[in-house]
Amino acid sequence: MMLVISTQVYENYGAHDWNGQGECPQYWKAKGGSEYKITNIPMDVDFEEVVTAANVEQHNIYIEESIVSWSIENDDYLSTFEKSQLEYDGEITIKEPEIEYSEICYG
Repeated sequence: MMLVISTQVYENYGAHDWNGQGECPQYWKAKGGSEYKITNIPMDVDFEEVVTAANVEQHNIYIEESIVSWSIENDDYLSTFEKSQLEYDGEITIKEPEIEYSEICYG
């Protein structure tokens, strides 16, 4: 099984022309997201803790990536994005990000 963390990305278009003076203009637009696959995860862990420890969110003046959901999936799980690549291109050339459970740092 794997843990899949779904995110939403927003880009601040106001930061593109900002000269660094005063407050950064805020003009956020949704830009998709990712499905982070946490592989080789033991089934006896606290999944909420793993989601937090995976540290997939980022927040700065240019971009925000936030967790919107998570789920437990089979090892052969493919995201909608990966499935569409198989359907239209016959292969997956851009995979969703994968994180090995043993690489996650708690603390």
